[in-house]
Amino acid sequence: MKHIIWVLWPAFIAAGIAEIVFFTAIDPQQLYLLGQPVELPAMATYSIGFLMFWLICAGSSLMTWFMLPHEVKSALERYAGGRDDLARPKRTR
Repeated sequence: MKHIIWVLWPAFIAAGIAEIVFFTAIDPQQLYLLGQPVELPAMATYSIGFLMFWLICAGSSLMTWFMLPHEVKSALERYAGGRDDLARPKRTR
């Protein structure tokens, strides 16, 4: 499960940034797909755009994971070890 998070979380952040930059410069009502204007509501265009950016960024993160040397992957596995959450230590009650 950690491997999936290690790939999808950076892709999610990068897709958010890419969408902000893209839709700051381009109005969704002015987009064309295969020569035809996109006639979706703006919110649907933003949502589809985000999912497409996320898919592209996830592919990039996945390629990076596949290209990592085995030693680096092993070190990540050892560091992550038995910890379920690397962001903060578990609470004790």
